[in-house]
Amino acid sequence: MANPRQQRINPKSVPAPSVASQLKAEQARQQAVQKGKKKSGRPGLPPGVASVRKATLGDWIGGMRLQTLPLAIAPVALGTATAYVLPHEETGDGWHWLRALACLAVAVFLQIGVNFANDYSDGVRGTDKFRSGPKRLTASGAAKPRTVLTVALVFFALAAAAGLVIVWRTGYWWLIAVGAVCILAAWFYTGGKRPYGYAGLGEPFVFVFFGIVATAGTTFVLAGTVTVESWLAGAAAGFIACAVLMVNNIRDLAQDKLAGKRTLAVRLGDRPARIAYAVLLLLPFVILVFFTLFYANAYLVYFALLAAVPAAGITLSAKTAPELVLALRLTALTALAYGLGLGWAIAF
Repeated sequence: MANPRQQRINPKSVPAPSVASQLKAEQARQQAVQKGKKKSGRPGLPPGVASVRKATLGDWIGGMRLQTLPLAIAPVALGTATAYVLPHEETGDGWHWLRALACLAVAVFLQIGVNFANDYSDGVRGTDKFRSGPKRLTASGAAKPRTVLTVALVFFALAAAAGLVIVWRTGYWWLIAVGAVCILAAWFYTGGKRPYGYAGLGEPFVFVFFGIVATAGTTFVLAGTVTVESWLAGAAAGFIACAVLMVNNIRDLAQDKLAGKRTLAVRLGDRPARIAYAVLLLLPFVILVFFTLFYANAYLVYFALLAAVPAAGITLSAKTAPELVLALRLTALTALAYGLGLGWAIAF
């Protein structure tokens, strides 16, 4: 029989539940639900989510992630500006304001749609269960996953409708295929059985679709051609969009790693990812040198560094998630200032 001394247990010797063990427990409960061992009155709700208050209008607005909308506005502003300065004979009979607004609608609706699609996909996978950023609608249980998915599809449909307006006005029916590819890319970022965002390919796709395609595509829709300015401005917008995604993933690096989400930040590691973010954020200001050679007011866009430099400094030295959230917001502000500022410098 053990003596009293032997029966005593040192509390410090008992390991506390880790995030990894909690995540594994959640995954086990999810498998139990899928096998019918556990029923839920809310189809698709991540296992273990307790009853919480229903999402309010503010929660749904938050789910749009308005801070990411500059990534949709900037490339359209740049593409519109590069088309606006082309000779009249290239742009056709008058300026196409309806097409320009339709391009903006496509970009904004697509951005909101992908935000809700990510909320749904990451929520049902359990990836957002232990995220360090703002709570998501699906993962928090504030909204039914099916409802979040429906909202995502509605915004994708709105983007498609705006795209059809562009096709109708231009007569370029092949743009329907381009639009379909954009929507599929938005969905499969975190959706489907093998989302490319979980394989570290998010940044390349963001660069292509929220940079090159959005900018050059807008110029082509408005002017029927694409210029050197369009390609370079698209690359600049794409780099900033990649920086936004990178700092977001740096914030969630530890949680994504445990959840099996192999973002580029996870693949690079913490310190290299922070350096890569700073490079991505500052590259557009290198590209800006080209525009200063041909457009008198382009140098004023360097004032956007007032947001970019602090964002880079915070990201390189940040110790907490709130600091990285601030860096993300400053990066989005940089995108807006750069896109609108350079667009104004080009057009006027």
